[in-house]
Amino acid sequence: MITIKSEKEIELMKESAEALKAALRAIEKEIRPGVTTMHLNKVAEAAIRAHGAIPAFIGEKCPYYGGKDYKWAICTSVNDEIIHGIPSDYVLKEGDLVCVDLGTYKNGWASDAGRTYGVGKISAESQKLINVAKAAFFAAVDQAVVGNRIGDISNAVETYVKKNGFTLLREYEGHGIGRKMHEDPGVPNIGRKGTGPRLQKGMALAIEPMVCAGKPDVYVKDDMWTVATEDGKMTSYYENTIVITDNEPLILTLD
Repeated sequence: MITIKSEKEIELMKESAEALKAALRAIEKEIRPGVTTMHLNKVAEAAIRAHGAIPAFIGEKCPYYGGKDYKWAICTSVNDEIIHGIPSDYVLKEGDLVCVDLGTYKNGWASDAGRTYGVGKISAESQKLINVAKAAFFAAVDQAVVGNRIGDISNAVETYVKKNGFTLLREYEGHGIGRKMHEDPGVPNIGRKGTGPRLQKGMALAIEPMVCAGKPDVYVKDDMWTVATEDGKMTSYYENTIVITDNEPLILTLD
């Protein structure tokens, strides 16, 4: 069931988003060669808690049989890993791409966002991957207006990414968000215009293009969380929580 948020509820979601944005700012300052992904996790968790929020990902149930609950504040997916990567002692190297995904709860309301960062000097293709994922998000935002449909958002992402020579994950998608991190409706990155639920004022969505330099075929690693490309090629990811308004969408998790 799709829930419509009141003005008061949107204000509470904004407070959750402020904690998330503080964590993103803290992470950005630490991205450099020689830093571990676990260090990024610790920095993010400290920033989230300092703003009176809690990391939303801690305690998430593993979607695969036999997997353990998630224990970390953020996901850190490096290079061919695109989503759900686990922070570890992995030391970031010059030229790496690290996709960071994080969520927060504050006052019972969620926010969700993700970024891809280049570590030191990166290749031209890697920079293009980052740029395309971000631009695809904003192409989707242009369609996130009252009266349009979810398929208009999906098609905007798909059209932009394909035009730039990349592919998109098919098995994973964005989602509604509010009191829970994952709510209806699903927000695919591939779709047809004019299809899916109609957008209404007060709908909150997490839109998240997941872009692959090569083929979109992926597998889940032995940790039962990390999703990586089968061809080992680079990936990029960009996400924000938005709210549909009478005018242009409100992007809660963007400074």
